[in-house]
Amino acid sequence: MQCSKCGTKVQVGDRFCEECGTPLNVISSTGGCEKCGAPLEEIDADGFCFRCGFRQENLQDDRFEVVPCVNLAGVSDRGLRHQRNEDYVACACIDRNTYVLVVCDGVSSSQSPELAAKAAAETACRALTNAVEPPNPPNIGGQASQQNAMKVAIAEAMTSVCAIEYTSITGTEPPSTTIVAAVVVDSTATIGWLGDSRAYWISPHCVQQLTKDDSWLNDVVSVGEMSEVEARKSPHAHAITRWLGADAENSEPSIVNFQIPGSGHLLLCTDGLWNYTPELLQLEAIVNGDKDAVAVARRLVQFALSSGGHDNISVAILSLGVC
Repeated sequence: MQCSKCGTKVQVGDRFCEECGTPLNVISSTGGCEKCGAPLEEIDADGFCFRCGFRQENLQDDRFEVVPCVNLAGVSDRGLRHQRNEDYVACACIDRNTYVLVVCDGVSSSQSPELAAKAAAETACRALTNAVEPPNPPNIGGQASQQNAMKVAIAEAMTSVCAIEYTSITGTEPPSTTIVAAVVVDSTATIGWLGDSRAYWISPHCVQQLTKDDSWLNDVVSVGEMSEVEARKSPHAHAITRWLGADAENSEPSIVNFQIPGSGHLLLCTDGLWNYTPELLQLEAIVNGDKDAVAVARRLVQFALSSGGHDNISVAILSLGVC
């Protein structure tokens, strides 16, 4: 079977061409492995093919959506190359002026990264929600209070990740994940992060990256060891330097307050999306001023899938003041 656009060989069950991203007419097998065609007796109880290792069944978290309200939504997708989704998204709408968004990307080289991402996202979302919902009025303490709530929430997320059981084996890492979280109260967004999951503000003709990746690239550039051009050529360029996990040397989150300037969208996402948007205005073109948050989130994920879908893709987006 070949892609009708580029001619690349594709497999039974593929949704998109891995080379050019063209959607495929999915052909389902009548049994056995959807990837290599191995017979049904070569599929284990968990859906894995003994011959090629491909997993057949779609688990609940392979793709899911979170839609607390019309202007807040999250979508997470396994992508086209990975056999499981190691990202997680959690969102909450407290009232029309107060929102919580969290996106986590499990570290693939660690044990149980999908559990780490889920535990961190759910714990941080719950902690931030508890901090700003009644009887804890969000205006008490102002921005300093929001920053403290963020610090506490990420600390609780760290505790939840460290509580995940794992087998200590030489050469393996304990469960680990990135995190980016935002709590929005009125016109102030407080954003905290560890790792390279990002936050953006998107408005007409303007896109701002609100976070700075905790990465090897940024570290060597900031101390003058390499230019950015040189650092980008290194295989270590995207290695993260901070994360949530028992082996994290520095788990102090970066936290910033962002004054929302008017109508626009607050986007949190994993590198499964932003790796495909080197030009920031690409994000504005996809969002296109749409107030329907879940429609925007789906378009962003679809863009990443159509661009290759090499990684898990997760987004959370909040539409504010968009007509």
